[in-house]
Amino acid sequence: MTPLDSATVATWLAAYVEAWKSYDREQIGALFSDDIRYRYHPYDEPVVGRQAVVESWLGEGEHEDASARDAPGTYEASYEPVAVAGDVAVATGTSTYVKEPGGPVDIVYDNCFVMRFDDEGRCREFTEWFMKRPGA
Repeated sequence: MTPLDSATVATWLAAYVEAWKSYDREQIGALFSDDIRYRYHPYDEPVVGRQAVVESWLGEGEHEDASARDAPGTYEASYEPVAVAGDVAVATGTSTYVKEPGGPVDIVYDNCFVMRFDDEGRCREFTEWFMKRPGA
């Protein structure tokens, strides 16, 4: 793999959004290394392993703090890398939810992701911080 850079991270983040929208096992799994350690919150025990992360995204298994599936057309997100050093990247962005496709914005979250990547461009550590935006 070429060294990790902002363009590579931006491409990974776009794939992350598409995988979240699709709930496709292969798309989700392709993002992560076999030994991924994934935290929905910085204080969580990590979800460990690609299969466990896929299950948690799909609402399967016993994964505390995992999100429920979003109905199609009710989620949009945009994340951008703000720092890349070695195999670590930090990204910020927003996750926007509507109650029904085409409806008004219901909730907006501001997010920060801290990620570590393997030599093949797959995420091997992921920690998310998010806050509900006031008034949104």
